[in-house]
Amino acid sequence: MSGFRSFSDEQSRLLVNLRQRYEAWMALERERATMPYDMRRKTIGPHDYLYRIFDRGGNGKSMGRWDAAREAEFTTYHARKSALKQALEDQRTALAESAALYRALRLPLLSSDAGPILRECDRRNLLGSHLFVVGTNAIAAYMIEANAFVLLPDETEDFDLAWVAGEPDLTGKTVWDMLKAVDPTFTINSERDFQARNSKAYEVELLVAPSRADTLDTTDRPRPIPLLEQEWLLLGRPVDHVVGCRDGSPARIVAPDPRWFALHKLWMSAQTKRNPLKRPKDRKQGEGLLNLIALAIPHYPLDAAFETALPAELKPFYEDWNTQRPAPSRAKW
Repeated sequence: MSGFRSFSDEQSRLLVNLRQRYEAWMALERERATMPYDMRRKTIGPHDYLYRIFDRGGNGKSMGRWDAAREAEFTTYHARKSALKQALEDQRTALAESAALYRALRLPLLSSDAGPILRECDRRNLLGSHLFVVGTNAIAAYMIEANAFVLLPDETEDFDLAWVAGEPDLTGKTVWDMLKAVDPTFTINSERDFQARNSKAYEVELLVAPSRADTLDTTDRPRPIPLLEQEWLLLGRPVDHVVGCRDGSPARIVAPDPRWFALHKLWMSAQTKRNPLKRPKDRKQGEGLLNLIALAIPHYPLDAAFETALPAELKPFYEDWNTQRPAPSRAKW
């Protein structure tokens, strides 16, 4: 296969270390997110009270009159907050070292704009359970799954997410709150309300399969149009990897089963409603990814059982590719 090269042992080791350090750091970030902004002792009139503070403005709520129990709660909170701050600093240092090596070893990179969105999704426990990365940004994760590089059109100046929650989300504006936490300049495109755009014109599109449309809160934004072809991306087994960004930061991606993603791309390349400038890229990505799966991702088999499961819309694309699939040998650049 032209444009295919396996990762070196050093690159593979780095990916394992990066994942471990990222997960340790993210666990601390999630714990920090659950803690109050601050806890303070306030004197009001003749009495002292324990206050839980919500924000930098000092807004808060009384937790009751100061007593031995409130003092213990106050002491425990500040001790854990201090320990957590130090642990986060230590983990950031270790993570930065791995991320710097990731770039130095020229492993697959995401755009710098995608990183903060993915990290905020992960901090809120949305990746995999509520959201998949379904656009071109998923290509880097598929390369890591294959433990190999492949020459494919990858990075674009937009970001595609799919809502995949199987149960109704009762927390309100899950996606919109996440995006605004990343960048308060995000607004909804008035002409395409399934798309958000920030002050740098970076676009985030939200997609959804009809079977999952009702699990998105009606107040959430953006508002995706249910698309039948998104059902295919719910099938199979997702991939889950930590990837480096161009700014040197890491981010986690959960993306659809690469087989279904590749065939979805080939199907899109044949749709006349699709932007004609994007269709050639779709075709190259679909064919190249199927080739990569055949050569380097045997745990996602492209076999008779998989072909039998294909819907009628996708069978012709698989059959066309299957007639010219690459031989099972690792071609080099």
